[in-house]
Amino acid sequence: MTEHAIALVAAAREAARNAHAPYSRFAVGAAVLLDDGSVITGANFENASYGLSLCAETVAIAAASAAGRLRDIVAIGVIGGAMDAEGRATGSSPVSPCGRCRQVINEAAQMGKRDLPVHCGAAEGDAIRTYAISELLPDAFGPADLGIG
Repeated sequence: MTEHAIALVAAAREAARNAHAPYSRFAVGAAVLLDDGSVITGANFENASYGLSLCAETVAIAAASAAGRLRDIVAIGVIGGAMDAEGRATGSSPVSPCGRCRQVINEAAQMGKRDLPVHCGAAEGDAIRTYAISELLPDAFGPADLGIG
């Protein structure tokens, strides 16, 4: 387990405290590491119209993009778990990005010309599994297929 994996999972845990998940009661936090060492976080944001909800990974990557830093992302950490009475994510099993988020992470990876490491952590405890985005989304369609990047 690398030092930046541990730091990103810790930042994702902190971000999950800000999850707006009144419908699923499942908090998710994400943290992206930029090439200068800075970290941008995101938390899931649910909506009464469920299809309009935003995943933590998408929020964090969109925030990096809004800051003009999409191509500077070098890694991402994500955690998730059922919320307790105080709204904290719980659970000892690592959570991995959903399919939609894998596609969004792939976009950042291809734009930055990196096979981004995705550090999937548990809401509680030390469990972290690390994958390359190409492992989580093999044969992905993305900017490279459109001659962009």
